[in-house]
Amino acid sequence: MRFQDAAKDARAVVYAGIQADPLVATAAALLAAASPAQRVLARAVMNGETVDADGWRTAFPTLFHPAWTVSVDPAERRRSEDILAASIAVAERGEQVRSQVRGAIVEAVTERLLAERVDPRSLRRERRILFDGVTAEIHPYDVTVEAPGAAEAYDCKWGARGISADVLHQLDDARAHATAEGERLLPVLVIFDARRSCEVRLARQTAPRTGTRLVSIETLDRLAGRRAGAGA
Repeated sequence: MRFQDAAKDARAVVYAGIQADPLVATAAALLAAASPAQRVLARAVMNGETVDADGWRTAFPTLFHPAWTVSVDPAERRRSEDILAASIAVAERGEQVRSQVRGAIVEAVTERLLAERVDPRSLRRERRILFDGVTAEIHPYDVTVEAPGAAEAYDCKWGARGISADVLHQLDDARAHATAEGERLLPVLVIFDARRSCEVRLARQTAPRTGTRLVSIETLDRLAGRRAGAGA
């Protein structure tokens, strides 16, 4: 089993520009340290239904309204405001760009959280995994942990609708091929969506997923080795 950089085709070049957008880094830094409620806020706002900041403050009173948050650290309220501002900036992008930016944010959050648990030098982006005698997958993995004897491959999606048979097959096939070569590979699906939505989507799939771990919006902190929902 070996890793290889993805081909620098047109898609990769365009997406690299999205990944380098300062807004992606800003949002990822905020969400990596966010509480579960703040992440739900970000998901709701980034969907782009409305950019009315006061409306969102009303919809999430425990994050913004002093009457509900008298015992909350003022720094948490400021973080909620920063997350709201960054999320509105994403929502204001055109539909196609917004979709790409959201995907890049989920990947960046995943990388940041993993860097708290594994050696950051083992983390790579946009990598293919190669096996002897097996045709390489066209699509690279969003994030990989390339540690001897403890490799991990992450496919990151904004919503449960991103779960498909192709994705599940690719993850499971990689695990099986690694096992056949006497290697350990943990495949993980990271979905910035509610676990229930993910489970409903998975229930419609017949592709194998027993060996694939699911990380949903409620359990993102586990990527960092924290208790789920602990935040920073």
